Amino acid sequence: MDKVVERFLKYVQINTQSVQEVETCPSTENQLALGETLVKELREIGLADVSMDAKGYVMATLPSNLDREVKTIGFIAHMDTSPDASGENVCPTLVENYGGGDILLNREKNIILSPKDFPDLLDYAGETLIVTDGTTLLGADDKAGIAEIITAMEYLAAHPEIEHGEIKVAFTPDEEIGRGADFFDVAKFNADFAYTVDGGPLGELEYENFNAASAKLTIRGRNVHPGTAKNIMINSILIAMEFNSLLPLAEKPEYTEHYEGFIHLTDIRGDVEETELHYIIRDHSKELFAQKKQVIQEAVNFLNIKYGPDTVELQLTDSYYNMKEKIEPVIEIVELAKKAMEEAEVTPKIAPIRGGTDGARLSFMGLPCPNLFTGGHNFHGRFEYIPIDSMKKAV
Repeated sequence: MDKVVERFLKYVQINTQSVQEVETCPSTENQLALGETLVKELREIGLADVSMDAKGYVMATLPSNLDREVKTIGFIAHMDTSPDASGENVCPTLVENYGGGDILLNREKNIILSPKDFPDLLDYAGETLIVTDGTTLLGADDKAGIAEIITAMEYLAAHPEIEHGEIKVAFTPDEEIGRGADFFDVAKFNADFAYTVDGGPLGELEYENFNAASAKLTIRGRNVHPGTAKNIMINSILIAMEFNSLLPLAEKPEYTEHYEGFIHLTDIRGDVEETELHYIIRDHSKELFAQKKQVIQEAVNFLNIKYGPDTVELQLTDSYYNMKEKIEPVIEIVELAKKAMEEAEVTPKIAPIRGGTDGARLSFMGLPCPNLFTGGHNFHGRFEYIPIDSMKKAV
């Protein structure tokens, strides 16, 4: 079995789901356990300056084998998996020589991975796929990225005839909950530029991402016995529904694609007395991003006029910004990645990220950082899969 596959199958056995509600870094102890495993491997393959700090950030260096100075490049992946689906007891299965039809993931629960639902599967007919058992995510996001980076470093360390400058690697915690760059020491990493290996299908190369914000709304009502409620009760649930109805109908994830942004209701809970809503706001355009936040603010203002001051409380927080403005001045690093893909017989597919990466924030911290493919599909869910040939190409 290929080393990149062996590594990946080993890493996914460690449940490294991050947890939004926890304020520590990392948010889960198992991320440290994976970090310790990676530190051991990095030392075994001959990298220098291998370290993991108290917050779980792993860094290492492959020294230059040149007698001249060149720029230092970095590769970064994240150790946590998404809270959106279970990462406990991941049972990966290899589907060899995929025939192009349905894949039965779980006979007992009749869970099927079908090209009718996921037509990209047909692109990999004849290849070997790694799939789930239908009850957990797979963890290709981003344990495939980790496996690919370490396997590439192992190959370079074992083949000194391949000339290269100094190469830095880093593995971060808590990317999936938006905190992967919070304690990243850019000065210690000391690279001129880097790439996150956190993308999707074969050939993905990304240097644009969403501008992102989150909105938390607390709506306060007044509860009394419904039998005597006339002109007294204020039902916060109904006001929450009214608020959501004031937002643009078409600007939802299920109606948008490409460069189209959205306002997404992720969570609602409450009762007559108090209801809480959580939204995420996304747009590639700074101007449209600002407009979406203004729409939310104006809806809050309207309801506070209608129902009384402080009926609706808004907490609006920016999360990260589009790295395009930081990458374009050094666009040669994108061209370098394109050239490397073409030399590996991979067709580059440049498209905007409909999400974010650690690289977005790192680019604003002085480390320009486009995103490269891992080869994975259907991240954050039980239908996640990855073709082995795509992993080899990433290496």
